[in-house]
Amino acid sequence: MTGADISVWLAWAIVIPVVAGAALSFLGATGLISLKSFYDRVHAPTLGATLGGFLIVVGSIALPFAAEGRLVFRDLLIVVFITLTTPVTFILLARAAVYRDRVEGNADAPEEA
Repeated sequence: MTGADISVWLAWAIVIPVVAGAALSFLGATGLISLKSFYDRVHAPTLGATLGGFLIVVGSIALPFAAEGRLVFRDLLIVVFITLTTPVTFILLARAAVYRDRVEGNADAPEEA
């Protein structure tokens, strides 16, 4: 597969979600570095990884489909696993941190609802 197999407008339609996904992933990584509290730090990369990874995989699915007319099923599995595992991991990490903070009596622990 070469770059000449698809039209320019179709290439741009594939490149835009990939670049947007990379930008969102970078923004999430930047949030991981710059935010102060654990709860803020765990939130930013989760959003960046979920939406950014989804957009990158959309471009990864669209390119072989546009160039050769075939659907790559492993990329669909990647979307499913990223979409399911990232938020679940975020919830488990946040709950463990809240429990630890409440047991230790930290003042910045979230209040019970």
